[in-house]
Amino acid sequence: MSKKLYVGGLPFSVTDGQLEELFSTHGTVESAKVITDQYTNKSRGFGFVELSSNDEAQKAINALNGTEIDGRTITVNEARQKENRGSDRGGGGRGGQRNRW
Repeated sequence: MSKKLYVGGLPFSVTDGQLEELFSTHGTVESAKVITDQYTNKSRGFGFVELSSNDEAQKAINALNGTEIDGRTITVNEARQKENRGSDRGGGGRGGQRNRW
């Protein structure tokens, strides 16, 4: 069973391929994705890597958590489900538009 890992503190220059390469020495990488901003398409400084087994994931965590890449210390741990933020954002509304007639 594959295991997804969270990788935080990444340099903004790291690509999906570089992330995959970093983890490939610790196991079989099934996927590697640097998360980008939806508007600017620039890295948000974190990503996710999926390894093929729990053992490989644990080895990668032990080997890479707290290591430095391009002057930035990375955090590697088991990915958690995204928290449900609920619907407490308030309503939409038209907000300040003036009549056009």
